[in-house]
Amino acid sequence: MGVARPALNPETVTTRTRMPQDKQLVGINLADVLNRRRLDQALNAKEFAVLAGVSYSTARAWFRLPGFPVLNGVVFWSDFVRWRQGKVGVATPSERVPSGNETSDHKAPSGNQRGWPPRAARILAETG
Repeated sequence: MGVARPALNPETVTTRTRMPQDKQLVGINLADVLNRRRLDQALNAKEFAVLAGVSYSTARAWFRLPGFPVLNGVVFWSDFVRWRQGKVGVATPSERVPSGNETSDHKAPSGNQRGWPPRAARILAETG
């Protein structure tokens, strides 16, 4: 004989199981951030945190890491992906040797002496 449990109210369950919101990220719209990623636009720390699924404080800590591809407080998602692949030891597409039928259109421009992240270096090279 077990003890009878009260029926669970779905509204109460979802409220209790919902993850806490990061107060810094409340106004960030995920759809807008996903669109910015799709267009390969720069993301600030709050937008990056939402997209990466981390807290704002974690995103800010990553922005301060040596070698993290941040440029004037923003990061391009594609540069973050390359940085992360480098951290876990995954070869990036630019490190692979293209086969005979592949071409590499995504090379970083030559003359990147300042160590800019690849996307930022391409933009700078295109603007002259």
